[in-house]
Amino acid sequence: MKLATYKDGSRDGQLVVVARDLSIAHYATGIAHQLQQVLDDWNFLSPQLQDLYDALNRARDSSASAGLARHAFPFDPRQCMAPLPRAYQWVNGSVYRNPAALQGPASTAGSPVLYQGASDDFFGPCDEVHCAREADGIDFEAGVAIITGDVRLGASPAQALDGIRLLLLSNALSLRQLMPAELAHGFGPLQSRPATAFSPVAVTPDEVGTAWAQGRLDLTLQSSWNGRKVGLCEAGPEMRFHFGQLIAHLCKTRRLRAGSIIGAGAVSNTDASHGYSCIADKRALEIMQDGQPLTEFMKFGDTIRIEMRGRDGQSVFGAIEQEIVPLEKAAASL
Repeated sequence: MKLATYKDGSRDGQLVVVARDLSIAHYATGIAHQLQQVLDDWNFLSPQLQDLYDALNRARDSSASAGLARHAFPFDPRQCMAPLPRAYQWVNGSVYRNPAALQGPASTAGSPVLYQGASDDFFGPCDEVHCAREADGIDFEAGVAIITGDVRLGASPAQALDGIRLLLLSNALSLRQLMPAELAHGFGPLQSRPATAFSPVAVTPDEVGTAWAQGRLDLTLQSSWNGRKVGLCEAGPEMRFHFGQLIAHLCKTRRLRAGSIIGAGAVSNTDASHGYSCIADKRALEIMQDGQPLTEFMKFGDTIRIEMRGRDGQSVFGAIEQEIVPLEKAAASL
């Protein structure tokens, strides 16, 4: 099934069920108001949402569920918050092969590299990105993430995979010029990692069929910067650690609560013809080839679009579509 959260003026929005082709949606108010409620009581509430999802798809395809169809409405990603507008925790990683060679600290053969990101406030998929200065090195970071149920302390990778409830896309905004000074202190990034954006919908793993296998999503992640396609990166094959391993690594010293979001970092391929999912990767290649970076970071007015299509050619999660704007424009959105 496919789930989204519509803006309603509150911090946590209103849960909606979205048709498979992302054409129509239906409020889930008769079942749950917010996604966190569903994650907290997954075994009881998710089957009810699945029934609504199945009925919604039938209503779209025929007049068999005319009553339901009357209460459905056209799905509009611009009205979406992040599927989970605020989470108990957001942890992102760097687990692809290319960054390990290009950008220094990254996952190695021994263990994954992860950092704790801000989770109290996420961007909606079409929200403007407010930044203080272009000189901070504004970068997009297109990736795949998962939302968990409860996962026990000491869970194995196989047990951790059973705790995955939903898949989604992420744009983990980075301020690259602030990062070196922060990392030099020996702690993780803070100011250099502002709010993250997520795709309009989160989907259960069965929605992608055999593309979800052994904790990896084997589909192509598309990134378009200012309307120009810069990345067609394969998300599955070069992921050094699958999501079960990432969760198990976290659970060595903590348990995860339902509503934790785990990301794998910017998708990257060793074959440069696939392009890039973050500008830092492109600049690192340029340094290797030309001795200096040639590609600049994002400017005010720039746009980024991130999307993934299934093997049927249809958009799986909808698209993240954002514009970079000066901080002065943020006042109205506080």
